[in-house]
Amino acid sequence: MAIQATAVDQLVDWEVPEQQIGLWSDALQRFRRNRIAVIGAALIVLLVIIALTCPLLVQLHLIKDPLQQNVDFIESAPGQNGFVFGSDELGRDTLSRLLFGSRVSLSVGIFVQCIILPIGLAIGLAAGYFGGRIDNLLMRFTDIWYAFPDLLFVLVVVSVFGPSILTIFGAISLVNWVGLARLVRGQVLAIKEKEYIEAARSSGSPPLKLILKHLLPNSLGPIIVTLTFGIPNAIFLEAVLSFLGVGIQPPTPTWGQMVFDGYEAIYANPSSVVFPALAIGFTLLAFTFVGDGLRDALDPRMRR
Repeated sequence: MAIQATAVDQLVDWEVPEQQIGLWSDALQRFRRNRIAVIGAALIVLLVIIALTCPLLVQLHLIKDPLQQNVDFIESAPGQNGFVFGSDELGRDTLSRLLFGSRVSLSVGIFVQCIILPIGLAIGLAAGYFGGRIDNLLMRFTDIWYAFPDLLFVLVVVSVFGPSILTIFGAISLVNWVGLARLVRGQVLAIKEKEYIEAARSSGSPPLKLILKHLLPNSLGPIIVTLTFGIPNAIFLEAVLSFLGVGIQPPTPTWGQMVFDGYEAIYANPSSVVFPALAIGFTLLAFTFVGDGLRDALDPRMRR
């Protein structure tokens, strides 16, 4: 018997199957191999930590109060009079205002996506799954909404309801849900004709179960990437509104407002414009790098 077993082992090429790796574990591994995306993620984490700890830093006297004015040191250059990044036209510390401005920018970018997500999901899932008249009605409504110029629509909403933080959230959300709804609809149209969806439908699964258990989970990859790219768009739009003077009003520090305030004295004190502009640019780049990394990591065609 031992001789027969040995002969069988020699004839059969026994192979140990490779350990299966889940979709999200594989995506995480590929994301970690993207150095630029990891650097962007590290910068975002640093910004979040700064935004959360700003009040504590003021209490510990590690940074100055962003609203404190010092008329004796107006438009100080970086490194002078105890101002690391200089001071603005009212003698306020530029570094402190930059750190507190990150709270507004990150809040707008993240919370706007939280508002966009349920709107885009509801319209996109309903249009893609039910099709027919419902799809036609929802997509025509989406096309009409898409026809409005984004910045002009936001300006009108802010002018009517006032430039508060809630108005900014709502106005930016109203012009940015269209892209997500179209994306979700396209994903659902491509997935709902798959064999496992037909099998689940034939077994008597209700529409809600099909949507929540099969269609939505298999569409999460592109949705996550779209939301990640939407964050810098919302941050930039809020900065534009603040620069135009219709965003969040003083004395709350925002990066766009800092650029606007320092624009008139840019030749006398360029740091008052350069530093907030760099903060906006690096933040947008960080989220863009993360979005590119997530897109590559969640794309099955990129798997090696």
